[in-house]
Amino acid sequence: MSHRLILRPEAESDVAAAAEWYELQRSGLSLQFRDALDKTFAAIQERPSLHTLVYRNLRRALVRRFPFGVFYVAQPESVIVVAVLHTARNPRLWGTRLKSRDG
Repeated sequence: MSHRLILRPEAESDVAAAAEWYELQRSGLSLQFRDALDKTFAAIQERPSLHTLVYRNLRRALVRRFPFGVFYVAQPESVIVVAVLHTARNPRLWGTRLKSRDG
């Protein structure tokens, strides 16, 4: 069963900022990033419990070829993406996002 994927506005901003940065580095690289991210999203939708628990009910899936993690909360029929962050970023950022809403 595939779960519905919901990206919070903050996660959408994360994706847009990362894609913009990659496009500035090399033309077309943002498309490769988004393709890798889409594959990560698909894997999360298919098997949300597969990825590592990092805090209470928050999980992290790593994006292949790019140093990013997708932080999400799995629910019975949906997956809520809280953040898409570079792995070198302060890990407490997802914590503040999780606390800011009922994740």
